Amino acid sequence: METYSEIVKREAKKLGFDFCGISKAEFLQDEASHLEKWLQMGMHGKMRYMENYFDKRLDPRLLVDGAKSVISLMLNYYPSEKQNPVAPKISKYAYGKDYHFVIKDKLRELLHTLNEQIGEIHGRAFVDSAPILDRAWAAKSGLGWIGKNSMLIHPKNGSFFFLAELIVDIELEADSPIKDYCGTCTRCMDACPTQAIVGPKIVDGSKCISYFTIELKESMPVEYQSKLDGWLFGCDVCQDVCPWNRFSHPHTSEEMKPTAELLNMKKEDWDEITEEVFKKAFKDSPLQRPGFNGIKRNLSYLKSNLIGKQKST
Repeated sequence: METYSEIVKREAKKLGFDFCGISKAEFLQDEASHLEKWLQMGMHGKMRYMENYFDKRLDPRLLVDGAKSVISLMLNYYPSEKQNPVAPKISKYAYGKDYHFVIKDKLRELLHTLNEQIGEIHGRAFVDSAPILDRAWAAKSGLGWIGKNSMLIHPKNGSFFFLAELIVDIELEADSPIKDYCGTCTRCMDACPTQAIVGPKIVDGSKCISYFTIELKESMPVEYQSKLDGWLFGCDVCQDVCPWNRFSHPHTSEEMKPTAELLNMKKEDWDEITEEVFKKAFKDSPLQRPGFNGIKRNLSYLKSNLIGKQKST
């Protein structure tokens, strides 16, 4: 007879999740001091929301009454096709439909199915926009280890994954964490264009290209405007250089496949993009987060970088 944990993992796989792990809902003692220090040092930059709900980020029982288990899920987003190589670069996770919509629907369906197969279960679904430490829970449930770039790395498939959780009020058999296999490798730290990885597993978010191009609403500090390395939205450098990502393989999700507009856009198409074209081409895209004005701002930085390089040569 199947255990409840086996049912959870079977149904998660049916819905397209690549990996599923389970951990006990409890206070994240080890992460508490790390998070507090990270915030005190201002490494969250202008992301003031990171200062909110400190206790809830560390204890899922404050998010769901009677919580007993955290179900962690991974969904591959590594694309089979890439952008035009001379176009401004967009992080691979943003190639298709906004993952929040895709994953939230899957999580709701999973919770509904579990209620049918196991019995009455109360729980909540989370996809990185809520106060929960996704990577910590995924690592705790044995889905991988936290790399020096702070990304969760799966030993067989690398790090190009979305993470999500279901916090539920039933006792499930928990999985065990696995070993950290980064060893002495520092490729991610060495390759970061802005030196944002200031120590193993410590990323200064206020120096990260993803922060500058997505989260920061005001002008980027002048000293970093020339270090974008061609990135228009997000940055994949620390993942692209990671040896474990040689095991990455393309996802098969129709919803997250890159649009023809994105794949075919050349540099001049981005330079000439209008708000109307942007809204139509990227209607349900993560690029809506900075919006048209944010994308135009980032394009202006890239254009200034190109002009500066041409002058220097």
